[in-house]
Amino acid sequence: MKDFKYWDNLSKSEKLDEFSSDKLGLLWLKTKSIIRVELVKKFLEFSKLKITLTKQEQNFIELFDLLSKEVDKSHDSLDKFIRKINREEAVNIDNEKLVSELYKLQNFDWGGDYQNSLDKYLISRYVKVQNPSYENLIAKFDTEIKTAVRGYVLNSWYNHWSSILIEHIFKSHSTVLPTVGKIKGVDFFINNVPFDLKVTYLPAEYIKDKRKEKGYPVELTFLKKKAAEAKIVFDKKAKPADIFYEIVEKMKDRNDAFCNSILTILKNEKLEILSEVQANPKILATWLYENQGEMRFGSENRLFLVLVDTDDFNSSWKLKRNLDLLKPTIISYLDNFKTKKIDDLKVSFNFKGKSQTFTALTDIVFVIK
Repeated sequence: MKDFKYWDNLSKSEKLDEFSSDKLGLLWLKTKSIIRVELVKKFLEFSKLKITLTKQEQNFIELFDLLSKEVDKSHDSLDKFIRKINREEAVNIDNEKLVSELYKLQNFDWGGDYQNSLDKYLISRYVKVQNPSYENLIAKFDTEIKTAVRGYVLNSWYNHWSSILIEHIFKSHSTVLPTVGKIKGVDFFINNVPFDLKVTYLPAEYIKDKRKEKGYPVELTFLKKKAAEAKIVFDKKAKPADIFYEIVEKMKDRNDAFCNSILTILKNEKLEILSEVQANPKILATWLYENQGEMRFGSENRLFLVLVDTDDFNSSWKLKRNLDLLKPTIISYLDNFKTKKIDDLKVSFNFKGKSQTFTALTDIVFVIK
């Protein structure tokens, strides 16, 4: 029987695909989103239902069991309540002011390779060193450490507020039911399909994999070779990303037929890869599931918003604040979501270190400049 324990076990075991196709599963998720004690009290007043209010977990069980008796009616009641609470609790976002603030960030530079953990980066690089020296550590505060912390804070600030801006566009649409409380792996429901929103770019590693698959040379290797042919001098001891940037910028500045042809070749190869995933988004969606960070693994339904600046792929981060592109693209997608078939959204994927094959509903919204 599909009771509370059934859905709870599915959630804990990361078998989430059934929630999307079963009204009871959706009811469990929606109930979970209002399970904070103060929200439960408000919902009971709103719906005229009664349960014995105790601890949060027990409230969840009792409320779900009660709502399960009339599933359709309960969905309707929960939807109306959630929309009411969202209207009451909605943060009044001045989009234009927020966008103006976001435009003040001119460089998107993390200042180090954190791999999602600034504290581990700082500890490994400056604390757990082979030859500890207090003077050397103090000397690095105003240089390396300041740069790392500044980059991390600024980029995190930009990502947080640009994400709120983007979520606000989604949650303002009539087909979207936002969650009230936090549900792991669910930001909102689109026509009763739960989704976790992921804002990303066309990943450099994906491009690298596809270039290899197509027999194209490694971009940096290709650029170094062509730079030598063009007699362009660059710092060979610099970091790969810095070498890449230096060669590209010098080729742009040289602006002759040879350099322009090299930059055009690289751009067209990337555009070819982009066109392929636009034609078949499941290719990229599956790759994103299978190559997600191990610490942040999730098999929930995901809606990927992929931002691409075709003139400069490295500047795609700027599109997170570009309302002129974001809003019409997102609204158009949501307006047409009803035409999508659930089976067309299904993907199966595997993940290193996990034996099971996962199934999820996913889609990609491409925002292209």
